[in-house]
Amino acid sequence: MAKSYYDILGVSKTATDDEIKSAYRKLAKKYHPDLNPGNKEAAEQFKEVNEAYETLSDPAKRSAYDNPSPFGGMGGGDADFGGFSGFGGFSDIFSSIFGGGGASVNNGPVAGNDIQQSVTLTFEEAAFGCTKTVNVYREEQCPDCHGTGAKNGTAFEECRQCHGTGQVRYTQQTPFGSMSNVSRCSACGGKGKIIKETCSTCRGRGRLRKNRTVNVAFPAGIDNGQLVARTGEGEAGIRGGKAGDLIVVVNVLPHKFFKRKGYDLYLDVPVTFTQAILGDKINIPTLNGAIAFVIPEGTQTGTTFRIKNKGIKQLRREAYGDLLVTVTVELPKTKTIKGEQKEWIKKLHDAISLSQYDKTNEFNKKL
Repeated sequence: MAKSYYDILGVSKTATDDEIKSAYRKLAKKYHPDLNPGNKEAAEQFKEVNEAYETLSDPAKRSAYDNPSPFGGMGGGDADFGGFSGFGGFSDIFSSIFGGGGASVNNGPVAGNDIQQSVTLTFEEAAFGCTKTVNVYREEQCPDCHGTGAKNGTAFEECRQCHGTGQVRYTQQTPFGSMSNVSRCSACGGKGKIIKETCSTCRGRGRLRKNRTVNVAFPAGIDNGQLVARTGEGEAGIRGGKAGDLIVVVNVLPHKFFKRKGYDLYLDVPVTFTQAILGDKINIPTLNGAIAFVIPEGTQTGTTFRIKNKGIKQLRREAYGDLLVTVTVELPKTKTIKGEQKEWIKKLHDAISLSQYDKTNEFNKKL
C-alpha cells in the first residue's frame, strides 16, 4: 500500500502548517541530492518529500487530498463526458452532491513564499563559524496601505455582490436536478472588498519589491550543501499571513591542505626517505596553526597517524573530529644526486641486507 503524504512527511493528519513546513525542511535537508551524491534512493525520497509538501502546504490541494472524490480520478478532473458537457465538469456536479455545496474559497491569511539563496564560505569560515550579510530581493507589505492595496489602507468598501464573503453561490441545472455551487466572486476577486481609491505607492498590489540585507549566522562546523534558515525573512504573507523564510544553501571552498570527511580532517604530508628511515620532528599545519609532529624511525609510505581533537568542531556540540596525517616517503630527484652522494648511497645499498626489507623479501620468496 502506497504511503500517504502525511506518512512521507512523518506528521499527523491534523498537523498545522508550521509542523508540515518544519517536517519538510528536515527531510529535504536529509535527502537533498547535494548531500547524497549518486544515491538514487535518496533522490527518489527527495522527490516524494517535495511532492507531499507541494500538496499539503497548499490549503486547497490539501483539502482536496483529504476529501477525495468517491469516483476516484473523476473527482478532480475537468474532462468532458459526452452528453454531460453542457452541465459543467463532473467535479462541480459531484462536489455539489457529495461535498456539501461545492468547494469553498480561501479568503484567509496566506503565508509568504520562502526564498532560497546561496552563500560561499571559506574552509576556515565554515570550520569556525561566521556571520555573513545576504542580499535578499523580496516582496514586502506596502507600508502605506498595510497590504490592502487601498489608499491609506482605508479607501475600500464591502463588495456588494458577495457581501464581503469573497464568494458567490449559483445554481446549475444537471441531469440530477438543480445543483448549488460556490465560486470566487468576480467583482472583488475573492477579497470581499472593493477598492475605492488605489494606493499610489504599490498601485493596488498591496506589496512592494524591495532589496534588503539580512545578517545570517553560520555555526562552527557547517558543511558544504547544508542549509541555514532565517525565519520570517522571506516573502511577505497575504491578508495578514506570516512571512516566508530565507533558506541559505552553503557552498564551502576547498582548502589548500585539508580534505574534510564528516568532522575529521585528512592531511597528506611528504617526508624525505632519510627522515622516514631515521625518524624526525617536523611541523604540520592544523586549523589552529602549525604544530610539531614526530615521524617515528622506520615509517613506511602510506602510514596514517591520528591526532585527536584537531579536526572540525561538531555542530551544536563541544566536541571535535580528528586530524588524520598520511605520510608519503619521497625520494630525491635522480638528476640531482652526483659525486659523493651517489657513492654514499651505493655503500648504504651494499650495507643493508635484502632480509631487512619485509615486502621485498616476501615478494622474492613468492617468486
